Amino acid sequence: MADLLVRLRSGLPAEAVITDPDITASYSHDMASFCEAGTPAVVVLPRSAEQVQHVMRTATELRVPVVPQGARTGLSGAANASDGCIVLSLTKMDRILEINPVDRIAVVEPGVINATLSRAVGEQGLYYPPDPSSWEMCTIGGNIGTASGGLCCVKYGVTAEYVLGLEVVLADGRLLTTGRRTAKGVAGYDLTRLFVGSEGSLGIVVKAVLALKPQPPQQLVLAAEFASAAAACDAVCRIMERGHTPSLLELMDGTTVRAVNAMANMGLPDTTEALLLAAFDTPDPAAELAAVGELCAAAGATEVVPAEDAAESEMLLQARRLSLTALEAVKAATMIDDVCVPRSRLAALLEGTAAIAEKYDLTIGVCAHAGDGNTHPTVCFDPADPDESRRARESFDEIMALGLELGGTITGEHGVGVLKKEWLSRELGPVGLELQRGIKRTFDPLGLLNPGKLF
Repeated sequence: MADLLVRLRSGLPAEAVITDPDITASYSHDMASFCEAGTPAVVVLPRSAEQVQHVMRTATELRVPVVPQGARTGLSGAANASDGCIVLSLTKMDRILEINPVDRIAVVEPGVINATLSRAVGEQGLYYPPDPSSWEMCTIGGNIGTASGGLCCVKYGVTAEYVLGLEVVLADGRLLTTGRRTAKGVAGYDLTRLFVGSEGSLGIVVKAVLALKPQPPQQLVLAAEFASAAAACDAVCRIMERGHTPSLLELMDGTTVRAVNAMANMGLPDTTEALLLAAFDTPDPAAELAAVGELCAAAGATEVVPAEDAAESEMLLQARRLSLTALEAVKAATMIDDVCVPRSRLAALLEGTAAIAEKYDLTIGVCAHAGDGNTHPTVCFDPADPDESRRARESFDEIMALGLELGGTITGEHGVGVLKKEWLSRELGPVGLELQRGIKRTFDPLGLLNPGKLF
């Protein structure tokens, strides 16, 4: 330990190396439940790529594991510390280095907050679409590490589609540049895409070149109430089948609607078993909403409410924004699943989740990015009750199994981390798992980067 601290401090400012156990303990885990976390030896907060390189060279020489971190808003344990590790927090590397309206790119350090970047590019008439629910807190580096998504993915896609190039510090301290600044480029293997979603297991991102879009018009929102989740999912299928491209298509099941009503008095009828929210940011969103409203009515909507302006749109979206907070109020703790299925199987997943909730006598609310089939079943439980905690974990696993049975994936945007390690092997199969482990060994032969995650 003494040698580690001496070497780290030889290339870092004194304030960048933290050993106070009360402070280092606060860096030990992210926001996931049921994920073990160790005790870090030290927390390091670098401010430059050169300082990150120094940390990795030191870690390699002394064979000390390194756990990269952003804002620790993740939900899979991917940022959890291991015993005796260096926690490498990138939050101090928070500069927006460039915004280029001609090339439509932004160049940023990993600690930039998502919302900060979105507002900065918005001032120049540009748009950075990926918008995780934690966008006011989460960092771009963390978004890249977990390949995060958000509410607008149905139209604009996820983080991976906006990362053009990276600067990455490898496990041995070398600096690798991947990708490009150009609109097109196919030279060599796509190493940039390989790092997106790798959860810090292949290298430390210290700079990112991000694609931007022109700022779209203000979106308008429609809310449709349904007497069953199946009817709401039918409406989703009709909307997508007819070729509509909403900027947002979100679904809340009856359990979530009731939780939001109880917390915020939203005034939704007790008979509402599903609430569907659709939005368009086209030049004529009212016409799009009218067409979608007709499709919702044909699918059995009991009420369809289109917004007339931005203020009404925000009011309708408020229920969705409150979903997780409302479900967290149901019990002392939650486990948030992240199963993504084909849109055509969305109803089967919601119906199956309801059956699992009944089987385990638990409250499980589902909110979903319905437009891309990404669901977030949220298991509410009391961690002080051992039996209820056991049932919560078992129900969580059953939901993941159901997702795979329906042709889906165990994670659409939260990542694998610690929480879903065993499930990753089931999804990939033995050949896929062997190849992925081989890639890990190529980039990190000593196994120092974020050990115990993914595999």
